[in-house]
Amino acid sequence: MSALPASDPILSCAEAREFEAARFGGDEALEWPAMQRAGQALAAAVLRDFLEIGGFPPAGRVLVLAGKGHNAGDALLAAHDVLRRFPAATAEVLFALGERALRPLAARAWREFSGSFPDRVATVSAEATGGRCYSLCLDGIFGFQFRPPVEARVAAVIEHINAASIRFRAAVDLPSAELFRADFTYATGMVKMPVLASANAGRVRYLDLGFFPISGTGVSPVGLKTTDHGQDARATLRVLTPALLAPLAALRASQSDKRTYGHVGLVGGSRDFPGAILMAALAAMRSGAGLVTAFVPESLAAAFAARAPEVMWVGWPETPAGGLALEGNYLLQARRARLDALVIGPGLGREAETLALVRDIVATSTLPVVLDADALQADIVGAGLAARVLTPHAGEWVRVAGSVPDRAVVVLKGPVTRIQGGGAGGPVYFSLAGGPVLARGGSGDLLAGLIGGLLAQTPAEPMLAAARGTLWHGLAADALARTHGQTSVMTTQVLDYLGPVLREVSNEWLGRPLSPARRQLG
Repeated sequence: MSALPASDPILSCAEAREFEAARFGGDEALEWPAMQRAGQALAAAVLRDFLEIGGFPPAGRVLVLAGKGHNAGDALLAAHDVLRRFPAATAEVLFALGERALRPLAARAWREFSGSFPDRVATVSAEATGGRCYSLCLDGIFGFQFRPPVEARVAAVIEHINAASIRFRAAVDLPSAELFRADFTYATGMVKMPVLASANAGRVRYLDLGFFPISGTGVSPVGLKTTDHGQDARATLRVLTPALLAPLAALRASQSDKRTYGHVGLVGGSRDFPGAILMAALAAMRSGAGLVTAFVPESLAAAFAARAPEVMWVGWPETPAGGLALEGNYLLQARRARLDALVIGPGLGREAETLALVRDIVATSTLPVVLDADALQADIVGAGLAARVLTPHAGEWVRVAGSVPDRAVVVLKGPVTRIQGGGAGGPVYFSLAGGPVLARGGSGDLLAGLIGGLLAQTPAEPMLAAARGTLWHGLAADALARTHGQTSVMTTQVLDYLGPVLREVSNEWLGRPLSPARRQLG
């Protein structure tokens, strides 16, 4: 299975060293511009993520933890950019290994930083940070070149900083010595495998510095980022980039109608769990699908039609407990020829009769299907021969892991969502978007509906639909958190940010001018 476009490789530390040696060859004339880009990208990303807690304060105080190598240089240049943007901000730099240990490029970054803001930048010892409050801490002590053990005095510095009063903790590439406790870790230029398993990395961001070049002369006509580096083409672990959404942001064909963009059918809901299927249907509508039909318990259909009249709601005979009854299968069979994909599971419940119905639908249908929630049962996920996307969380995965066929695409939801298809040996994709704002009921229902709507538009490409839906869902959640914070929001508000995310992708990947707000953030 070939890798999706708009995805970059995730490298081991050894591979990353080989890559950098081949790309830069130790030439500081090449490394310095890359370090500058990394520092600028790091500052922009930190300030962007800081919006989730109200934004960087105009007179904020920055603490830089500097080691001796490139991570120190990246952190110092990022702090330089923060102070440039906020004239009342100040910075303190803690040289964990001593200022004399700085390598040439890190020393150059320090000279430029301290020379640009002589009255706003100072050095500090670990002891002096006690009792002070910092808006931002940038951890640039150790990077992927670090080899344990860590010196006791450096470990003590890191633990001292872990206990300090800091609103936002950012690590460059990897948390130093796996001791620094980060809120976010920013992978500069490439993602290294250890960061995905790090207990202290917090949320991981990928800062694409263009190390994996766009093939040809630039962005392709459909806006997809492709690569021509041999190692990239062979990489099994890959990170999704926003360019994957670029085709969704482009102009649609003028000679098209609702049938052009697919017809997705949703099967789910019950008297005990009525909201899940409604949320999935709302998300399917926002996916760009031309037509959405939802098969729901007949007692719910009228209320749902009032809430979302764009959806074709089909009332299904109910069991005495309020689930979908076997006798209603004729309703789906009568409409199946007009559908391009199915979503089954949101709000379904676990009644034996309802699960038998779902098993029969999956076993006999030729339509690609998204299976979610209670449809994720061992005897259902492997039934039939049609393509399928499974969307389990960790608990559901334990239930079905041994029954998943190779033809299935699995979206294993978590802080870092993993997407894999084609059995062992195929590419594995990671979506780094999303965060705690999704840690609430209903977020999985939105994801299932979104993937289902995309699958109806590309029924022969379940991996593409799964990857796009997962990334889009996560980016919209990030945008929601930046606007309203992580706490006082509702799950369905994520839907309101699907459109703005595409506008942002359009600005970045289709050559349109950046908005003033986007320019401000880099």
